Amino acid sequence: MASASLQFFAFILALFGVFGDITATLLPNWKVNADVGSNIITAITQMQGLWMDCTWYSTGMFSCTLKYSVLSLPIYIQAARTTMVLSCILSAFGICITTVGMKCTKLGGDTDSKSHACFAGGVCFILAGIFGLVPTSWYTREIISNFLDQTIPESSKHEPGGAVYTGFISAGFLLIAGVIFCTSCFKKQQGAWTYPPKQHHFPSTEQESNTGYNLKDYV
Repeated sequence: MASASLQFFAFILALFGVFGDITATLLPNWKVNADVGSNIITAITQMQGLWMDCTWYSTGMFSCTLKYSVLSLPIYIQAARTTMVLSCILSAFGICITTVGMKCTKLGGDTDSKSHACFAGGVCFILAGIFGLVPTSWYTREIISNFLDQTIPESSKHEPGGAVYTGFISAGFLLIAGVIFCTSCFKKQQGAWTYPPKQHHFPSTEQESNTGYNLKDYV
């Protein structure tokens, strides 16, 4: 019962991780630059994401521009696009697989099949967490290095946005959920190997009856 409750808790964490992963991938505020000017039409907030760049004006207008050219983007943005999409796909697969393998569901067949499905789903979550952690770390490193570079003007410097923090938290949720799923299945298999089923040997009643019959013949 405790293992089933732990798996359900890991499944909830994985759901939050999947939703956060997708949200971080689509959000345009991976890095933010706040520039307050004296002119009323001066842009006060500039945001850059993986797929678009957005600008928030002091007049309340909001405009976004899609990044159509892939080859013109920096290498860390191209890598972030690929790894974040892979993270979303793997986490979605993990949700489908663990739904079948969880103990609180009636899907997946016998106990061994559910255990294998649960372990496979946990591996998907771990890989999704790694794929989500790598681009956010690399993106943050680029932002910090550019911010500390004295040759770059202040107007071109950015700070990490909300999408980066969402990606970090989502990757952590997916990693924790994957470890819980894999550990729960591993403990069960280890217990089965450590304590093999006892075999009870009962004496044959037929042999006893034959022995008694032979003793009577000799009396």
